[in-house]
Amino acid sequence: MGMATTTGPLLVLAVVVPVIGMLALLVMPFLGIRRPATVALAVVAVGVAIASAIGIDLVRSKEAIVYVVGGWAPPLGLQLRADGLSGVMMAMAALVIAAVALYARPQFDMAEDAPGGRRAFAFWSLLMGLWSALNLVFLGEDLFNLFVALELLTFAAVPLVCLDGKAETIEAALRYLVFALIGSALYLLGTAILYGQYGTLDIGTLHGRASANLATHAAIALMIGGLMAKAALFPLHLWLPPAHAGAPAPASAVLSALVVKAPFFIILRLWFDVLPEPPSEAAARVLALLGAAAILVCSVVALRQRRLKLMIAYSTVAQIGYLFLMFILIEPGVAPWTTIGWTGGMLQLISHALAKAAMFLAAGLIAEALGHDRIADLAGAGRTVPVSVFAFGLAGLSLMGLPPSGGFIAKLLLLNAAILSGAWWVAIVISVGGLLAAAYVARVLKRAMAAPATAIETRAVAREREWPALGLALCAVALGFVPLQPLDMLAIGRGALP
Repeated sequence: MGMATTTGPLLVLAVVVPVIGMLALLVMPFLGIRRPATVALAVVAVGVAIASAIGIDLVRSKEAIVYVVGGWAPPLGLQLRADGLSGVMMAMAALVIAAVALYARPQFDMAEDAPGGRRAFAFWSLLMGLWSALNLVFLGEDLFNLFVALELLTFAAVPLVCLDGKAETIEAALRYLVFALIGSALYLLGTAILYGQYGTLDIGTLHGRASANLATHAAIALMIGGLMAKAALFPLHLWLPPAHAGAPAPASAVLSALVVKAPFFIILRLWFDVLPEPPSEAAARVLALLGAAAILVCSVVALRQRRLKLMIAYSTVAQIGYLFLMFILIEPGVAPWTTIGWTGGMLQLISHALAKAAMFLAAGLIAEALGHDRIADLAGAGRTVPVSVFAFGLAGLSLMGLPPSGGFIAKLLLLNAAILSGAWWVAIVISVGGLLAAAYVARVLKRAMAAPATAIETRAVAREREWPALGLALCAVALGFVPLQPLDMLAIGRGALP
């Protein structure tokens, strides 16, 4: 349990500023502002500055940032805490949301009384609410508070899926909601068991009190099971492809890059910060097997898709599988954050978020320019929206695990960890997954770069909307220059939980 630090109020601002943005959207007519995008972009700029300040302070001090809410320390009160991993996740979220905001401004920049104005207002409000909930997930230290953050995240994400009001997207959103609520019920049941056992839900306190008994293991199993449904781990992924494929491109980018990462982040907290050591090897193997099944099955399904956005959505489920391989690659008795398996898993998470957001944004412009996203009929896209196709290809490098890209470093670290731990089957799955990703990315690029057999009718796309996708793809590639060793940033503040 840490003492409050002088920069702790930054953590509160990270959660509250997006909420202030939502309130500002409500009163903007009284301020003489007619377009919600103006308010939203100002809030995004402030939010990026806050995330940057938190990251800089973590690097400078090499210690976690702590804020005790209301002056009441746990277990009576609540605290927010940012360690190195939280700082990286917040920076990643800020980068993706900033790129999405720039991309979405021309698409959702209507006054409320104009056609589509209410849809624009809803998009920016939901984006702000989603960002606040994400930051609360990354900073929360109380398991019930994390439940509240997850619910806020769900109720911001579900409406984004059906923003266009079409019957098929409403159906996809309802399916998403059903899976999310089932996951929430399991998570809440687990927290009730833990509270009954230990009288607290503060993670730092639980780490010292939790013992390896049936009730604790059952509670953690229920909570991780619920979070797996929210993270769309195979075979609980059925809600994700139709939801992400049917949402507007900016919403798809945020959903795929960030929303499904929040439950995984909480799984990490439960596994490494709450579960009594050593974690069960059998449970780690189950998570790794489900991850391997996600990689293999969903990569093959992605290869068979006819629509571009649906292919990217199934690719998301496949890439999530890599994150669950890390549980079996971390040796018991060793601090996880000092291993290449931990660093490889985190780099996979970050590089996938950046690459997948870039892919969805690029796919949105390709579909907008051609009037469809049928993979078989993408010929001519390379000439119509060359920057978007180039961004898609760069992001594909990371999914394939080719150098130079963050995906290459991440998969190489995971491969090395698999070989060192003797888990040869994990190494084979990673290699095969990379080949399958190369197949479905190459299939799209081959069609997009081909010349159309006949003249096609295209729509003009503003060039400035292509740059955010390219910027995210370049960031995913830039991660390929990270050294092949455990990253110090990911270990900051972890010593507080031995």
